[in-house]
Amino acid sequence: MDPMKILHSLAENLLTPIPMCFALGIFCKLIHGGIKIPKELYYSISIFLLMSIGFVGGHELAKEVKDHGISTVWLPALATLFLGCFTPISAYVILRRLGGLSVADSAGIAAHYGSTSAVTYAVADVFANQSGHAPNSFLPTLVTILECPGIAIALAMGAVFSKVKHDAKQSETLLPPDDGHSHTKEEGQLGEALYEVLTGQSIMLMAGLLVIGFVSTFIMSEKGFHPFFDFFYSKGMIFRGALCIFLLEMGLVAGERLGDLKKVGIFLVAFGILVPIFHGFLGAYLGHLAGLNLGGCTVFAAIVSSASYIAAPPAVRLTLPEANPTLSITSALAITFPFNIAFGIPIYYQMAKMIGAT
Repeated sequence: MDPMKILHSLAENLLTPIPMCFALGIFCKLIHGGIKIPKELYYSISIFLLMSIGFVGGHELAKEVKDHGISTVWLPALATLFLGCFTPISAYVILRRLGGLSVADSAGIAAHYGSTSAVTYAVADVFANQSGHAPNSFLPTLVTILECPGIAIALAMGAVFSKVKHDAKQSETLLPPDDGHSHTKEEGQLGEALYEVLTGQSIMLMAGLLVIGFVSTFIMSEKGFHPFFDFFYSKGMIFRGALCIFLLEMGLVAGERLGDLKKVGIFLVAFGILVPIFHGFLGAYLGHLAGLNLGGCTVFAAIVSSASYIAAPPAVRLTLPEANPTLSITSALAITFPFNIAFGIPIYYQMAKMIGAT
């Protein structure tokens, strides 16, 4: 892509209402402006966004199964599930061990990098088609499959490790010496924390609506299903308007904690570039092993390397309210997103060619 196309792609994606509402929230806090979003409205929008993501994902998955069966998609789906588990874990370990971030911040950022960016997918799809290598038709299904597991695993790690760490601190001051049952007690605490996360609002809404969207697509007539699809459809005006309000609130929260970014600024820039390249290579390689063509490997690498600023923020905000959104959204939206649009996608294309995809 030439420089003018790169600048045009960045302008098309960054100078749009959704990211600009996030910037408005930060600007308002910097100048001590008076914008305030009622807490009840914010939580209502969070619930709607999570339900929409799950419902539309279930519908797209059901549509792929109805149109093509499972024979063409099971291997790529398996690779997607593996990467959906691996990417948040690798991101968490790097952030926690090398970056020295807190459990909550590490898990919050990992949730963003375990999920995917629909805009990055759209740009990568255009790039692949313009290069003369149309990606496999079921790539949207892989985007759907990748959406939830990474968020769920990252949130589970954050909640479990935070709870275990908190309980361990309490036990140091409150509990009597080891009576031989400490290992059993720790296992019980771990299981309890994991159960709380998996049955919590974020995961239940996304997973539950995914099942509802999948089943109703098969059972209902197209005419009966259509009103529900219109309400939840992720490209509809209701979703996008709600997302603008949500990111405005996230910008207000992030603006209050901009000072935290200075502490990890250089590390976060390196993380937001190098980790996506690593994940992108894994995506291209496993995509090739799963039978994706050159365009498919390129797009798959792009979505695996991308970071969500739509699905992940409401889930992280509800489950890990102590996580700093300045770090996660800045990393996902201001570092990884423009890098992938400008440089990452052509790099993943060359990676796919290098490993033999055709």
